[in-house]
Amino acid sequence: MEEGRMILISGGVRSGKSAFAEKIATDLHLQSPNTKLHYIACGVASDKEMMERILRHQKDRHASDVYWETWECAYDVYEIASSFGKTDILVLDCVTTLLNNYLFLREMEDAEQVIQQIWKDVSNLRKTGAAIILVSNEVVHEIPSSTELVQRYQYILGKLHQRIVGEADSAYLVEAGIPVCMKGERG
Repeated sequence: MEEGRMILISGGVRSGKSAFAEKIATDLHLQSPNTKLHYIACGVASDKEMMERILRHQKDRHASDVYWETWECAYDVYEIASSFGKTDILVLDCVTTLLNNYLFLREMEDAEQVIQQIWKDVSNLRKTGAAIILVSNEVVHEIPSSTELVQRYQYILGKLHQRIVGEADSAYLVEAGIPVCMKGERG
């Protein structure tokens, strides 16, 4: 089966990256109305701030002019891949949260194992032929941390971004709501 189009959208916290991902997905859907929109939400309501973010994202999708089917999936995203096909458009929000979940919910410690697991999730989604839009935070530009955990986290995310961008058709960096095309078509 032909792999689907893959787009990475990264940016800082509250940079507008999720809204931009949803706009790209909606635009693709409107160009091909026989497609279906799917939102793979990796967030877990672990505290008040995360609950508010989840509710805000849900509210935004419900207010949309298009229908989104939402899939709550904290990890092992590959297990839902068989639910999608080439007429689907997927937004996975977000790689950073998925990384958190593997590190802290699944308590995976080996960096390469975590990278391979997330890549398994991404590649299995892509093999369905669906268009996949991955959202992720940029944390490698932060002040270097003296803690081993934060350094490992930044290392893993940096490696994931490099691998994803290497395979992606397009990559965008969103700063203050403005998307900058880093790879691929400049829409």
